[in-house]
Amino acid sequence: MKNTFLITTLAVAALAVAGCSKSTTDNAAQKVTDAANATVNAASDAAATAKDAASNAADSAKDAANTAAGAVKDAVAQHTDNMNWYGGPVYTGDPALTATAALVAAGGGAENFDFSKALVAMLGADTVNKEVAKLTQQYGQKNVEGFVAGMTYAVKTGLKLATDAGVKLPEAPADLTGTKLASALVDAGTAEDGTFWAGLMFDHAISHDLHVKVMQDINKNISPEADENTHRILNQAMYDVAQALGKTNVKLASLH
Repeated sequence: MKNTFLITTLAVAALAVAGCSKSTTDNAAQKVTDAANATVNAASDAAATAKDAASNAADSAKDAANTAAGAVKDAVAQHTDNMNWYGGPVYTGDPALTATAALVAAGGGAENFDFSKALVAMLGADTVNKEVAKLTQQYGQKNVEGFVAGMTYAVKTGLKLATDAGVKLPEAPADLTGTKLASALVDAGTAEDGTFWAGLMFDHAISHDLHVKVMQDINKNISPEADENTHRILNQAMYDVAQALGKTNVKLASLH
């Protein structure tokens, strides 16, 4: 009888232990399942966040591209709305090719044109050296050298574009040299209000359309900063030339 009771007690205990083990196993399995679900949810949330971030980045890039395109469009519009890219009015009439031919001749001819040589031919070495020293103190050597090189490049590029367009320069007038030529260039760039603008001078020298094409070439192949630097320092230099020539009514452009 005692043996039977003992066996029964052990059996009940075994069943209880088995029940506890099953319960523990079930709980552990549930925890694993819950953890797996949490991981899946976290991964899903991370993927959604990454997708949103990528979408936002794409939108930002698109906005930046639109802004850049708008800036280019505005710059082009400035050329067509009677205002040159770097300030001053637009001139759309026929170019003064005789003055251009005289400038090219002063600078060594179309093939070997050098703006510094043209300056010396117009103003003399002493005057040019003093002006270069003054501009160097004002803008720094790098910017002044960039200006001279930029003017040489602009004239050569303008001549090439003119040739491609079928425009032929006339013979340079024998009497349009020295300070007379410098004076003519100042006049070509002086607006009705008396302000000298480099862009206006370029319009008169090669035509507005070719001037725009030269600017596009410089912006593409060199940089917009180089283009602006050339206009900026030319505004100052030609203002200085005007004052030296007694043209005291000529005003300095805001871009200088």
